[in-house]
Amino acid sequence: MKGRFIAVVGPSGVGKDSFMEAMADIDLRISLARRVITRPSDVGGEIFEGVTEDEFRARQAAGKFALSWGAHGLHYAIPISVKAQLQNGQDVLANLSRDVLIRAQDHFAKFEVINLTASHNILSDRLATRSRETTNQIVDRLNRAFVRLPDSITAFNIDNTGALEGTVQIALGCLYPVRA
Repeated sequence: MKGRFIAVVGPSGVGKDSFMEAMADIDLRISLARRVITRPSDVGGEIFEGVTEDEFRARQAAGKFALSWGAHGLHYAIPISVKAQLQNGQDVLANLSRDVLIRAQDHFAKFEVINLTASHNILSDRLATRSRETTNQIVDRLNRAFVRLPDSITAFNIDNTGALEGTVQIALGCLYPVRA
């Protein structure tokens, strides 16, 4: 049985990385895709591999990425190694841009989307607290916060304003419903 590629999307500050780590900690059927990003590895936040733009382009040209895209002035990629995880039956969670969902859906045979949401005020507070963006970058991210998903994408829409444990339980119920 092949695993599912599960895209986790939502606006900056919605808590995608915390949510994904909690999901992987709670359920052994889930692993996390470690993204490759053109930013220094020591900026905090998610666990990722930081590379230079030249290294990113070289890996992309060598076919080392299953999926890649640009957003917020950076380049992001999902390593090709996720295909082996999926082939082995592992469900893989990946933090994706909403702009790349259609390509991801076309690329992965078993594909699901979890769309995390939160209010504007919650997003603003979380972005300010993480101290990773400038004020202008925060404004930019908040302006994109409520972009609709493409019409052809079906998603589990889950509010992430309450306790993280509750959000995780809702998501697990969506992904692994109990069948009578």
